[in-house]
Amino acid sequence: MKHILLAPALLLSTAVAAQTPADHAAPDPQRLRDNVQTLVDFGTRHTLSSATDPERGIGAARAFAADRFRTISKDCGGCITVETIGETVTGDRIPQGVRVEDVLGIQRGTGDPDRVIIVQGHIDSRVSDVMDASSDAPGANDDASGVALVLEAARLLSRERFDATIIYAALSGEEQGLFGGELLAKTAAQRGWTVSAVLNNDVVGNSNGIGGQHVADQVRVFSEGLRTVADAEAAATQRAIGGEDDSPSRALAKAIDRVASAAPGRLEVLAIRRPDRFRRGGDHTPFLKRGYPAIRFSEVVEHYDYQHQDLRTEDGRVYGDTIDKMDFDYLARVTALNMDVIRELAAAPAAPASVDIEGAVSADTTVSWAPVKNAAGYRVHWRRADQMDWTDARNIPADQTQAVLEGVIIDNNLFGVSALSADGAQSVVTFAGMPGGSGATGVAAEAE
Repeated sequence: MKHILLAPALLLSTAVAAQTPADHAAPDPQRLRDNVQTLVDFGTRHTLSSATDPERGIGAARAFAADRFRTISKDCGGCITVETIGETVTGDRIPQGVRVEDVLGIQRGTGDPDRVIIVQGHIDSRVSDVMDASSDAPGANDDASGVALVLEAARLLSRERFDATIIYAALSGEEQGLFGGELLAKTAAQRGWTVSAVLNNDVVGNSNGIGGQHVADQVRVFSEGLRTVADAEAAATQRAIGGEDDSPSRALAKAIDRVASAAPGRLEVLAIRRPDRFRRGGDHTPFLKRGYPAIRFSEVVEHYDYQHQDLRTEDGRVYGDTIDKMDFDYLARVTALNMDVIRELAAAPAAPASVDIEGAVSADTTVSWAPVKNAAGYRVHWRRADQMDWTDARNIPADQTQAVLEGVIIDNNLFGVSALSADGAQSVVTFAGMPGGSGATGVAAEAE
């Protein structure tokens, strides 16, 4: 049972956000379908395909995404700035080198614009041979679904205003080596963004699996436990304080689960306690390598005949990532959940940069934390050490950065703190005693 103790001086809502999802327009399955169809109609979006052909290839797809962002910006009075970032890269799958470009729609925050929420999908596609840049590679679900989600989220969220900046991103180069994610993560570090969350959406538009399963009411959220950026000492500290399940990215996954649970009719979050699918990766990985909180959304049951396959039929078995295999009602629900999370985190203050605890050989625990810009208050969380989810909480006024939890023994419990806005929007929880704090600014930012 969860217990929320409200400080008398702080009358903040314990709801996940001031506005309920019913107050907002829902994602439109037909618009999602139309955007996927447009991307499929470019034939191939392979990273090594034409960057200049106006009708076929990666260049035409990126131009489409930029044009959609410009149209959305026009409709909201210029609230979105459209930007293309790029660099020439080489690798095992790009032996001759190619310019990789990401298309960004930037909705600048009104109160803390240097703090950003990133929602992204990759626009490139492939067939069986990862080096085949000429064959048709529709890439409907992988990952036109993610790009369509990003465009639809931009269309709807651009009607609202948020404290933090939202970055809507269509990334290139994922199939050739996560180059688009690397480019954006590096850009975030170079520009000094405080990254509160990276929501990577990859393969999010199908509810039917290869084994005949049908799951239309759940979505997977992948998050790392032990941090990618942790050196041996930091990893040892994380294990010693019991923080394996409370890294910044795991805390983000828990926040997503909290938001989903509070919104009637939303998808159930299947929180997968690993960074990605078994021995696979995605465009959130470069963010994890820089210390940013990043997760991956994916459908629960994938159909592998429809991924990374030449278009063909063999012995009556159909292969290929075509639009007829998709479930757009399901994609709309994944989009809605992304938007709920963005609303919550973009309206909330940043997570505390660090949280400390004291109370060895004591009956009480003292929790203290770094003050947060624009925080209207804080919420101290704790749970018994054999539990994964927070069970108890106490709200603390904005002018205090310490709380004494009487009768709560430090050895038997785990602790964390989140920041609150005036209307009750809540940041992710920063785990107490975690090396590197919240990780929101990225541990490698100064080195870039």
